[in-house]
Amino acid sequence: MRSAVDRPPAGKALRRQTTDTFELWNRKLHYYLGLYFLFFLWLFAFTGLLLNHPGWSFAEFWPNRKQSSFEPQIQPPPSGGDLDRAKSLMRQLGIAGEIEWTTTRSDPNAFDFRVSRPGHVFEVKADFARNRAAVQRIDLNVWGVMHVLHTFTGVHLSDSRNQRDWVLTTIWALAMDALAAGLVLMVLSSFYMWYRLKQKRNLGLVALALGFFACGLFVAGLKLLT
Repeated sequence: MRSAVDRPPAGKALRRQTTDTFELWNRKLHYYLGLYFLFFLWLFAFTGLLLNHPGWSFAEFWPNRKQSSFEPQIQPPPSGGDLDRAKSLMRQLGIAGEIEWTTTRSDPNAFDFRVSRPGHVFEVKADFARNRAAVQRIDLNVWGVMHVLHTFTGVHLSDSRNQRDWVLTTIWALAMDALAAGLVLMVLSSFYMWYRLKQKRNLGLVALALGFFACGLFVAGLKLLT
C-alpha cells in the first residue's frame, strides 16, 4: 500500500486526469467528425476538380441537358408580394425549388421568374391576361447535380432580391456551415495531437511552415502582383 509520501499531490493528479480526459475526447472528436464529414469532403473535392477542369468530356452536363416545355392554365394569384405570388404559381404548377428573379416587372400582366434546384431548372413566364404560364423545364444529369451542389447557396451578392426562400436551401447552407466549423475543429484537434508528440514536432513544424507559405502565397502574394 502506497504511503501518503508516495502519492502525487492532489492538484497534480487532478491535472493529469483532466489532461487524459481531454485527450480522449479530442481523439474521439477527431475520429467521428472525420467519419461524418468524409462523404461531404469527397463530394466537394471531386466537384472542385470538375470545376477546375471543365474540359473533361465525361463530366459534361450542359450539352447533355434535356429540355421540355408546357403551357398550363393558371389562376392569377391573389394580390400580395412577388414572393407570395410566385409561391402560389409554383403550387399550381407542381414545382418546388429556390426562386430567382430574372427580370424587372414592367407589365402588370406579365410575371417571370426562375425556379432552381439541383438537377432541375424551371423558367416560368406567367401571363395573367391569358391565365396561362409558359414553363420551360431543364433537367441535368448527375454531373450537373454535383456541379450545382458545389455552388448552390440561394444567394446572389449582386442582387439583393434573390435571397433564400426554399427550406432545403437553408438546410443545405446550414450543413455547409457545420462542415466548415467541423473542419476547423478537426484541424485544431490535429494541431493538439501533433504538439503532444514531441518526437514529431520538428517534422510537423516543417509541414506547418510549408502550408503557411503556400497559403500566404495565394492570399497575399497574388494581390501584390496586381
